[in-house]
Order: sequence, then structure tokens, then C-alpha cells
Amino acid sequence: MRERISEALREAYRRAVASGNLPDGELPSFTVEYPPDESFGDYASNIALVLASSLRMRPRDVAQRILEGMPEEPLIERVEIAGPGFINFFIKDSLWFEELRKACLMGRSYGRCENNGKRVLVEFVSANPTGPLHIGHGRIAAFGDALSRLLEWAGWEVEREYYINDVGTQMEVLGRSVLARYRELLGLEAEFPEDGYRGDYITDVAKEILKRYGRRLLELPEGEAVGIVSKEARDIILNWIREELSLFRVRFDRFFSEASLYENGKVDRVLEELESRGLLYRDEGAIWFSSSSFGDEKDRVVVRASGAKTYFASDIAYHLDKLSRGYDLLVNIWGADHHGYVKRLEAAIQALGHPKERLKVILVQLVNLLRHGKRVSMSTRAGEFAALRDVIGEVGVDASRFFLLLRRAESPLDFDLEVAKVKGEENPVYYVQYAHARISSIFKKAKERGVGLPDPEQVDLSPLTLPEERSLAKAVGTFPELVQDASSNFEPHPISTYLISLARSFHSYYNKHRVLGQKRELTEARLLLAWAIKEVIRNGLEILGVEAPEEM
Repeated sequence: MRERISEALREAYRRAVASGNLPDGELPSFTVEYPPDESFGDYASNIALVLASSLRMRPRDVAQRILEGMPEEPLIERVEIAGPGFINFFIKDSLWFEELRKACLMGRSYGRCENNGKRVLVEFVSANPTGPLHIGHGRIAAFGDALSRLLEWAGWEVEREYYINDVGTQMEVLGRSVLARYRELLGLEAEFPEDGYRGDYITDVAKEILKRYGRRLLELPEGEAVGIVSKEARDIILNWIREELSLFRVRFDRFFSEASLYENGKVDRVLEELESRGLLYRDEGAIWFSSSSFGDEKDRVVVRASGAKTYFASDIAYHLDKLSRGYDLLVNIWGADHHGYVKRLEAAIQALGHPKERLKVILVQLVNLLRHGKRVSMSTRAGEFAALRDVIGEVGVDASRFFLLLRRAESPLDFDLEVAKVKGEENPVYYVQYAHARISSIFKKAKERGVGLPDPEQVDLSPLTLPEERSLAKAVGTFPELVQDASSNFEPHPISTYLISLARSFHSYYNKHRVLGQKRELTEARLLLAWAIKEVIRNGLEILGVEAPEEM
């Protein structure tokens, strides 16, 4: 409906110009949004306000002249000019109630768009394989998975990828940390690396390596033993990560190893390509990429004076590999501490002949996990971190995912474990799931009384006359627009907010008004209303990766 209103306003503007009511000119971008209060209508547009300054006219006068050329739209009840010049649209009740039929008939497809022919690669989590996932990784995992689901609902062809950072100093430090614990398990003295990984999980890895190798590693030169242990530890920890992600309902189409970029020569080739374009230079023994030529704040080292390639060098090769696969868009979901990498990666993409718009980087802020009012530390090397697996074990997958998706990615998030375990209104995921289960219970009781679900195409909806019923029907009807808005903004959290609001409205309505035991026409109409609400709650929870229980 919103797009129909937008198009009607564009047509009204064209007519106003053609008739001489408004001067000719380019129509600036305008919005059609939901007003904060339904007394202001179902939709409101700022078209007159954005035109007024360039036309040097009063916004209300502009609004009036636009409305004089407004094409007839049968679903609009009335239009009003309000405040400084907003145009408010009141939609006929019949539109919203017809959406109830559509939601019931379409079921799991309601709100889902047709394939738009575009491919997107979403890379997320990509935690270093040096330790188990913590709750910060969990937020990125929940966000990336929900965003992938949301984009699929919006018509994108989505692939999910995990980039394994298995090259560099961190892997050597991991190997030395595990080797030290391995030697301790054999009763030998071992000097633990000063910057080593100290969590108990390092001992668990060492025990697994001891099972596989026995005492054989003691017979090898130090460097060779570290190399073997590093690879074994990587595989063990990565297997843990895969298991934890699966438990968290997060799937990937591909795990991409950074080491493979070196093994197949892609890092060398991309550096040769940049050099052939005159974009590399040598200074103080290092090789630099001229990233400042493409908007970065300074140039970046790709090969150190020691000859070692930087992480940025492999990042460039990795993104060239991504681009070569033909995606229309690359989405990278990183922790907020990676903000300094955005400009340099955009520069690299442009340097390789691609528009920077083919890359979208989303930075996810930290999670403050509270336990009895105390913040839990999350330092992998210090061994004090809130493991994602432990959080899931305490509050469950559904609560973990829902709570991690309550805020926009750019906002820090407080995760209260105690609230997540409450079975009541203060726990948002419980409240939403309970609405779905409550409606299922209504249907079960109806069946016990010999009352089946009505035929959506035949049921008479005219008995739905209460303001709450119209509001609930409108909430159902705006769900497809919500999916489009959330996907366009690359933010799944509006789905969470919507579900909480819908659940609150339904519980309030149900506590005041009976669905069963009314006259047949009213019972059938209210059953259809409840049915449609159940469909959108389930669909919304599916986007978030949260289950919709039939009973609780």
C-alpha cells in the first residue's frame, strides 16, 4: 500500500506541474512513513515539506496543490493536511481486513518476495580458530544468520561464508601454547609463551593431541612440533566452532581458509596485479599499497620489511576471489574493533576495478553480558570469557538469539541472563512465543468444541468492528512492508520490535475479548484474525531463527 501511495503522490506532482499549479522541477526524495499515532492516519508523507524550500512556498500550500491532482485511489478513505504540511492518509478498513485473508492463504509465504535475480555473499563470524566462540561472536553469528534469512525473504539469493584466519603469528602462538600444555601433561617442565592463550580449553586441545600423537612430538625439532600442533589445534578448535554454530542454528555454505590463498598463489597474484597498475611502492624496505589514492586516510603496508605479507594483503586477495564469483553485493559483518579496516578495503576494491558500493561492511558493537549484576570478561588469551555454548546452555538457543537481535548492530547490547530465563511479560522472547502458543491453544479448544478454522476466502469479516481488531489487522498487513524496510536497511532488529509489539497487542486484546463462544459469524471472524496473527508471528520468528512453539 505504501508504494501505491508513493506512486500516487508522484503522479499528483506531475499533474500539478502540468496544470501550472506548481513550477516545473526535479521532485526530491520524499518519504511515506507510519505516523507515530494512528490518529494521524495510517501513512504520512513529507513530500510537501521537501518541495517547499526549493519552490519558496508554504508547505501547506504545496500540499494542497498536490492533493488537487491526486489520482483516485479506491483504498484511501480520506486524506488530510496536518501540522506544518504533512499529508496524512487514512486507509479503508477493508484493506487491512483483506490482508488477514491473504496472510492465512499464503501462510509461510506471507511477506516473502519473489527472487530479485541478485546474489549476495554474507561473510560473518570468521572468528580466529584460537578458542571457542564467546558471546560477542554469538551476537555477530545471530545477526549474520538473521540478516541472511531476511535477505532471502526479500528476494536475494544468499550465500553464507566463514573466513578462517589460519595464517600468521596468532597460529604460531596457539601452537606454542598448546605444545607447552602437552609437555606439562607428560610431566615435563614447559615455558609457557608470555602472550599465549591461557584458557582451560588449551589443556583440552593438548589432551586431544596427546591421544593422537602420544610422546612422538617430543622427538621432533621445536619448529616442526609447533607447526604440527598449530594445525591440529586449529582443526580441533574449528570443529568446536562448527558444532557451536550448528547448535546455535547458524549454517554456512562455505568455510574459506586464509591459508589456501597462499597455497594457490592468489596473494602473490593480487600483489602483482596492483603493482602492474602502479599502485604499489617501496619505502624503508616495506611494500606499500597507495590506498590514500582511493579515499583511505593513509597508505597501507602489504609486505613488511622482513618479507612477511600482512593480513591486509590476504584480505585483498580474498575479496578479489569473492568478486570473481559474480556476486552483486558483498556483505562483511565485523566486530566494531575493525572499523579502521573499512576504508582500506574499499580502496582495494576500487583499485582492482570495482565500485566500492559492491562492498557493504556492517560493524557490530559489543555485548555486555551481565551475571548477577557483574559484567563477564571476554578475553580469550586471559582465559576469562563468556563462552557462547555456556550462555546457550543457561538460557537456550531461542532466548540467546532473540536477545542478541533486540538492538541495531551499531548499538552496544546489554544481555541480562536473569531476564532471559523469566517466564513472563518482561522476557520478550517468552512473551512472543507465548502469543503463538496461545493462539494454537485457541485452535485446539475450537476443535474440541467442533469448530474448525474458517475458509479464508468465504468468512465474513464485517463483525470485526473493534478498534483493536483494526489495529491488529493493520499490524498483519504491514508485515510485508516491514520485511522490505528491514532488508533494505540491512537490519533484522525491527522484526524483533514488531513481534514484541504484535504480541503485546494480541495478549491485551485476548484478555478483554473472547474468541470462542460468540455468535458463529463473530467467532469465525476472530478465528481468522488470530490465525493471521499466528502466521506472521511464526514467519517473523523464522527470520530471526527462533522457534514458534505450539504449546508452552
